[in-house]
Amino acid sequence: MDFISLSPEQFKSFVLIFIRISIIVFMFPIFGSRIWPSLVKVGLALMISIMLLPVVRPDPALFPETVVESACLIISELILGLIIGLTFRLFLTAIQLAGQLVGFQMGFAIANVLDPESGRQGPILAQMGYWAAAVIFLLLNGHHVLLNTLAESFTVVRVGSLGLSEGLFHKMLELSGDMFVMAIKIGAPAVAALLMVSTAFGIVAKVVPQMNILIAAFPVKIVVGLFFFGLCLEGLLYFMRHYVAGFEGMLKGIMGLMM
Repeated sequence: MDFISLSPEQFKSFVLIFIRISIIVFMFPIFGSRIWPSLVKVGLALMISIMLLPVVRPDPALFPETVVESACLIISELILGLIIGLTFRLFLTAIQLAGQLVGFQMGFAIANVLDPESGRQGPILAQMGYWAAAVIFLLLNGHHVLLNTLAESFTVVRVGSLGLSEGLFHKMLELSGDMFVMAIKIGAPAVAALLMVSTAFGIVAKVVPQMNILIAAFPVKIVVGLFFFGLCLEGLLYFMRHYVAGFEGMLKGIMGLMM
C-alpha cells in the first residue's frame, strides 16, 4: 500500500481502523501475550489494518479533532477491546480451572510452572490445558473467525460510539457463570476417576491398616490423573469445535448490545 497516494479522508479511515485493531490485538489472550514483542504485535495490527482498509471504510468525520475527542475515542475502543478479549479469556480460564481441579486431586497443588503470558507462576495442568486450547483454536481457524468479526464490528459498532447497556452486563455475567459449568464438564472424567481412586485407597486403609497409603496412593493417582486428563483434552476438541462455530455469533451478539 502506498500511503503517500492516500487522500486525507482515506488516511483518517485507516487511522480509525488501526486504533481499534491494535487495541484488540493487544487485549486478545493469544496475540496479546507477553511472549510476543511489542513490535511484533504492532506489526500484526498494522498488517490487519491494511488488509481491512479496502473492506471497511469508517466515516472520516469520526476522526477526533481535539485532545478530549481523542481520549474519548481511545477509551471507547479500549473498553470494546477489553470486552472482546474477556469473552475469549473466560473460555480459556474455564479450561485452566478444570486443569487446576484435576491437579489438586492428583496432589499437584504446589507443582507450579512459569506462565510465559502473564509472567506469574501457575498450576502445571492448567497451563497444559490453556496452551492446548490455544493451539486447537488456531487449528480450527478461530483466528479467521476473529478477523471476520473484526471487519463486521465497524458496521455493528461505530468507532468511538460504544454504548454500555444493562443487557451487556447481564450477558457478561452469564458468560462468567458458564465458565464454572464448562470447567466441571471438561474436568469431570478425571475428577471422578481420582475420587474413586481415593475412595478405593480409603477402603484399603481400613482393611489393611499396616499399608502406607500415602506412599502407595501418590504414584497411582498421578498415573490415573494424567491418563484421564489426556482424555479430557480429547474431549476439549469437541468443546472447541462448538465454541469456534458459535464464536462469531456470540461476539456479534455482544457487540449488538454495545450500540
